[in-house]
Amino acid sequence: MMEFIGHAGQGFATALSPQTLLFCFLGVTAGTFIGVLPGIGPLATIAMLLPLTFYLDPTTAIIMLAGIYYGSQYGGSTASILLNLPGTAGASVTCLDGYPMARAGRAGVALCITTIASFAGGCFAIVVMAVLSPALSKFALMMTSADYFALMLLGMIAAVTLIGDAPLKGLAMVVFGLLVGLMGTDTISGQIRFAFDMPYLYDGLPLVLVAMGMFGASEVIASIGSDSAEWLAKQKITLRSLMPTREDMRRSHAPIWRGSVLGSLVGVLPGAGSTIAAFMAYAVEKRVGPNRDALGSGIVEGVAAPESANNAASQTALIPALTLGVPGDATSALMLGALLIHGIAPGPTLIPQHPEIFWGLLASFWIGNLILLILNLPLVGLWVSMLKIPYHILYPGILVFIAIGIYSVNSSYVDVIMVGVLGVLGYALSLLKFPIAPLLLGYILGPLMEANLRRSLLISGGDVSIFWEQPLTLTIMLLALILLLLPLATKGWRRRLAKELPQD
Repeated sequence: MMEFIGHAGQGFATALSPQTLLFCFLGVTAGTFIGVLPGIGPLATIAMLLPLTFYLDPTTAIIMLAGIYYGSQYGGSTASILLNLPGTAGASVTCLDGYPMARAGRAGVALCITTIASFAGGCFAIVVMAVLSPALSKFALMMTSADYFALMLLGMIAAVTLIGDAPLKGLAMVVFGLLVGLMGTDTISGQIRFAFDMPYLYDGLPLVLVAMGMFGASEVIASIGSDSAEWLAKQKITLRSLMPTREDMRRSHAPIWRGSVLGSLVGVLPGAGSTIAAFMAYAVEKRVGPNRDALGSGIVEGVAAPESANNAASQTALIPALTLGVPGDATSALMLGALLIHGIAPGPTLIPQHPEIFWGLLASFWIGNLILLILNLPLVGLWVSMLKIPYHILYPGILVFIAIGIYSVNSSYVDVIMVGVLGVLGYALSLLKFPIAPLLLGYILGPLMEANLRRSLLISGGDVSIFWEQPLTLTIMLLALILLLLPLATKGWRRRLAKELPQD
């Protein structure tokens, strides 16, 4: 207990330093702003701000990026409620009841309930992180390189098969990301791989280039021609309209805590993430909630449960990322990439070797969630006004910001051109319905998987049976195989069911 208090004190001392506090504030504010604007999302924002982290110490950098991540979950509900357009994927479930509440003149109440639910979910997740992460880190120290390879393989397969309607396309993008990640000079043999005799590619494509091109630039291209709803211009959200009734608070209490617990548990699972947590929380309310028949018509339970779940999941998703080095989604993978840029390897040695990063990040969650609570309620009118910014004014500024950010890294105009090329490629892939996020997951994990694969084969003398000799490795590999075959089995089951059903 005394050790925990000492670590907590160290964390708050780090998080409350003037520089860290400033960047925590900037992170959660930028995250809220980006979450409010539909179509951009935290992944593109973190990608665009990644060059800024080169000039910060690792603790400040990861705190700022994490603030963008969970701050966007707060802001994502605003567009869901007012425009029926989720600012983030995790906020898509909020549309089901939030938008009907707004149409019924209760937009202020819906926004207030989402803020309270998000704060409660975030606080619960912080406690889970503080308790679970050190124990998981100690367990991970006993894992072998074969275990790590199997775990990373499981995380990648889970990330693309549990989310989305086209798991095979997701797997294809993971493989593409693996190939991009292996591009350049092999650190062991010195051989040049996948460089196509282009000296520019001998060192591979930098993370910041891939992230800003495939996510930042492509999102801007995809959003050309978008516009906000006309009816929103007539809306006026006042502080008085934000106040929920006593009945609203009574009905929100249980869904908030059910969503917080469920979201915290789901977030720990590699590949699950905030979107699945929000859908599962809504499904639980549909099953056990006392007003389950009214869900979808605009009730507070349908807003409180998914909002608490997606915020809890977005924070506990960092548990496997920091303690095991296995990111659960593309956003946490990008944050791990930021640590790798600073020469810090995420994994079981992170907490004992760099306690200031982990405990400082954990303490910043408390501070950041409190800042978000203060920002979202009094300044809700400001966030609503953000939705009225014409996109033809907003997005050219974002493109300029991307160009300046990427040029500042190496002072190379070729990097700027490459970002443009990758942006067009990302936009083309999105038109073909290929998910882009798995590509980044494969890019980050590819070199790490290769290193653990080679290490395992060196230990075993080239004997591949090392991947099923140990019980833990075998269990993880079997889970990965089941997840890989599950979409095919589900597709076959649906076809068989469709044939058995009578045709009209």
